[in-house]
Amino acid sequence: MPPRDILLALLICLAWAGNFLCSALALREMPPLLFSGLRLALLALLLGALLRRPAPGQWPRLLAIGLCTGVLHFGLSFWSLKLAGDLSSPAIVMQSYIPMSVLLAWMLLGERFAWRTGTAIAISFGGVLVLGFDPLVLDNPASLGLMLASAFFLAVGTVLMRGLGGMDRYGMLGWTAAIGVGPLLGLSLWLEPGGFAGLGGLSATAWFGVAYAAVVASLFGHGIYYTLIQRHPVARVMPWLLLTPVFVTGLGMAYWGDRPGPKLWIGGAMTLAGILVIALRSQATSRPAPVAEDV
Repeated sequence: MPPRDILLALLICLAWAGNFLCSALALREMPPLLFSGLRLALLALLLGALLRRPAPGQWPRLLAIGLCTGVLHFGLSFWSLKLAGDLSSPAIVMQSYIPMSVLLAWMLLGERFAWRTGTAIAISFGGVLVLGFDPLVLDNPASLGLMLASAFFLAVGTVLMRGLGGMDRYGMLGWTAAIGVGPLLGLSLWLEPGGFAGLGGLSATAWFGVAYAAVVASLFGHGIYYTLIQRHPVARVMPWLLLTPVFVTGLGMAYWGDRPGPKLWIGGAMTLAGILVIALRSQATSRPAPVAEDV
């Protein structure tokens, strides 16, 4: 890619990396399902004018995507982030949705991949296992499990998106928000007693976290991403976006007190290296790689 587009890719990484830090700060003051619901509520308001009726027969798929991505992925990922003792491990584990997407496409769509891609998938999952034994992660093992579950539902949503036609990125974001906001806020009322009652006492930092997640991470980050994939193949853009967890690790060390141990460094390197190979193999075989996502 030309230097200008590389710079845009780096801006996406910074926007998505900052989302981990801003969201973690907000989650100190509010429960995760409520935070997720507020994010999607703001996003739905911003994109409501862009929503268009889906093509005939697409409603079931669109609803499934909205539930998998908007409710289960976002809800579980922010729950994981709230429980995590660091920012680095959730950001790395989230990327496991990419090999999961490849495996689901093989199982459900009959897409084939070469042995090199299969080896890369094994390496990336092996990296998650190694990472799971880092003391930072062992202190909060539920966070790792929740993020893996979140990544799985994002992978399901990613595979389902391949059969959805006639919808651009902002349309997809808008429908995901519109479908997910009601269930998330309903689940928050049920599972997070006192969450809504505490809204009046939230600090500016918490509200900034909600606004950052909706505006900067979703609208700005995905907007630039959509611009880049209009100019270049997805598999050419995605390797640059793997810098996101690297930036998250830097932010975690600088502002969150993260002190990654050897297992986190080794496991993280294995996970991201495997995903990089998947992206490069997808480019070589002219198959689109799964879309890289923020939390």
